[in-house]
Amino acid sequence: MSKPWQPLFDWWFGTGTAAVEVAATRSALWFGKQDSQDAEARERFGGLVAQALAGELDGWAESAHGWLALILLLDQLPRMIFRDSPQAFAGDGRARQLVLGGLDGEREEALAPIQRVFVYLVLEHAEDLLLQDEAVRRFTQLLSVAALAERGLFADYLDYAERHRRVIERFARFPHRNDVLGRSSTPQELAFLQEPGARF
Repeated sequence: MSKPWQPLFDWWFGTGTAAVEVAATRSALWFGKQDSQDAEARERFGGLVAQALAGELDGWAESAHGWLALILLLDQLPRMIFRDSPQAFAGDGRARQLVLGGLDGEREEALAPIQRVFVYLVLEHAEDLLLQDEAVRRFTQLLSVAALAERGLFADYLDYAERHRRVIERFARFPHRNDVLGRSSTPQELAFLQEPGARF
């Protein structure tokens, strides 16, 4: 019998097995900003996101893949479905709890390296320097066990984690979220936001 999260997994990770293959076919979905993709996420998985945010799918976390699917519903999908609104971050706190409660256990070890990326991204999204440190540590470990042909891919993920960490070390928050969250930006943050890549 198909698991309830299987359609989400198929959409998010596709049918490839090698990390470079999966990334090549799915990175535009993961990291692109396209209205059509956001609309598809809303249409296909908006109901599950609402359930996850309401705590109605917590039982999914009992298995490794259900745990990851719940993390996706709380961390990644809201950023698409509610893009450019405060709701985009509505699941962050719960996602962090799930990640911190499941690291160094059987659930994490049962995931493929490319799947673990989306566990560690929850830490990378946090406006907390200690969690940023942990994100960098986890992505460093991931790179250390990557196959030779995939080291470039995982080195890129580590680079992004390090860049996020530097922003939090400097500002203690992500300045590019300020407008959406109704936060006033400092002159230093406004200057930073004019730099290439400041908005990730």
